[in-house]
Amino acid sequence: MKRSIARWQTWWWRLFVVIVIAFTVLPVPKPYDLALMAAPLALAFVRPPRSTRPAVDLDPPVRGRWVALNSPGTAVPSHGVRAYGQTYAVDLLQPSADAATSIGWSLRTRAPRTYPCFGAPVLSMAPGTVVRVTDRQRDHRSRDTWPALIWMMTVEAFLRELAGVSGILGNHIIVEHDDGTYAVYAHLRRGSAAVRAGERVPAGRQLAAVGNTGNTSEPHLHVQLMDAPRPTAAAGVPMRWPALITDDAEIDARWATGEAKATALPGFPRNGQILETAAAQDPRG
Repeated sequence: MKRSIARWQTWWWRLFVVIVIAFTVLPVPKPYDLALMAAPLALAFVRPPRSTRPAVDLDPPVRGRWVALNSPGTAVPSHGVRAYGQTYAVDLLQPSADAATSIGWSLRTRAPRTYPCFGAPVLSMAPGTVVRVTDRQRDHRSRDTWPALIWMMTVEAFLRELAGVSGILGNHIIVEHDDGTYAVYAHLRRGSAAVRAGERVPAGRQLAAVGNTGNTSEPHLHVQLMDAPRPTAAAGVPMRWPALITDDAEIDARWATGEAKATALPGFPRNGQILETAAAQDPRG
């Protein structure tokens, strides 16, 4: 029952907004107005489902040197919420020597192509079947100054929540693995999808490229594992990347947030930790 309600979570938000707007122009006797507004609002806050599945060993979705942020290796839920199946999600970007060490107040933002990971290959973490592909959203400019970040976290975040999964994840691909789990690769570059829905892919196959679409402050890859194909009705599943090469002492200070919390996923890179993968085979399989 909870999954059925959660599946329509975005629509409960939309209905609530529509009712509020309608009641500003339509005469509705009290207390019916409050009751009608309260119902969809309450349903929108139904807790997302949880999974008890153990961590799944997968191949890393990228090659080379990257840094982890919003990582389950620091705390769970990694992004602060369990909604959209992202309990154990992680964001990955490439460390940059010329990256700003603090956020300024400039109104000027950067084009996505100026970031080192923009356009980097995104690879399948396990064999499976592609169940969803979207790559038509444009790559937007950065949100890495205070004015842009405040806009992103308030007005833009609310509008994206109303838009639903595509508004949050941007261009994304979902792959069903042979064990019944589903991997989501999000914020992909416009027009970069190299696979189609229904296509069978091996581990290491290039799916798309890193972009800056959806709810993002700068180009990066958001990846997560779920127990169902719809993010709105799925529970997050923990994952591990045994092939990673990590060094506890190698940290990107820009993204470090201190020691791991008690809820952290053991063995997974924490925020700011540099991770590296061995040389890849041909990613197109």
